[in-house]
Amino acid sequence: MGHWWERNILEPGKLPLLLALTAFVLTFLVTRVITRLIRAGKGPFGNVRAGGLHIHHVVPGVVLTVVGGFGAVASDRHGVAGAGSAVLFGMGAGLVLDEFALILHLDDVYWSEEGRKSVEAVVLTAALVGLLLAGFSPFGVNDLSQQELQSRGTVAASIAGNFLLSLIALSKGKARTAVFGVIVPLVALVGAVRLARPGSPWARRFYVRRPRTRARATLRAYHHDRRWAGPRRAFQDLIGGRPDPRPVRLPGGRG
Repeated sequence: MGHWWERNILEPGKLPLLLALTAFVLTFLVTRVITRLIRAGKGPFGNVRAGGLHIHHVVPGVVLTVVGGFGAVASDRHGVAGAGSAVLFGMGAGLVLDEFALILHLDDVYWSEEGRKSVEAVVLTAALVGLLLAGFSPFGVNDLSQQELQSRGTVAASIAGNFLLSLIALSKGKARTAVFGVIVPLVALVGAVRLARPGSPWARRFYVRRPRTRARATLRAYHHDRRWAGPRRAFQDLIGGRPDPRPVRLPGGRG
């Protein structure tokens, strides 16, 4: 275990990344526990207010992210200062992304259906950082041999090819596949060759005069969403809490 830790974490200088990821996940989980207790009216916790203004935790999150980010840039990643800055950055990022939906909508949608985007952002970020920690490099550079890495042309072609595949996957309406494809080329390839989602830029451009392909894409998207919507919502509720029910709109605009 000690040899693995030395060779895979300490020598490559990945300790700050590991500390940042750990602080990021723990901060998010602790924050969600506290906010759920506040929502339920349990425990000693309460909303932070200053002069009647509700201070969202994204505010201290931004401060910690700025301090930790600049501290990490200014310090040695093998030193104590780099490790401390990584922890501050991870904590700040956890607080910020926990309210990602608020930043996106510029509205307090924390416990609404739109607030699920915060959980998605946190899970996606943690997964990507985990892949980097495991040794994956963006654009598939880690798949090249030492001889190939010595050729700038080969490296440039690999980066360009993987970026193109991720871009195609994104244009097909597969944002998560495109993001993961930047780290894992095979994921980008799968997203690029499969049918586009209905309404995506690719479908609007290439499926207009192909009704059979458009129908197949619509059917596949329907079955995919039907299969995974329930488990995805259950997972989000488990982590972030169940959103408040939407208000019922009565005729005449009341509700």
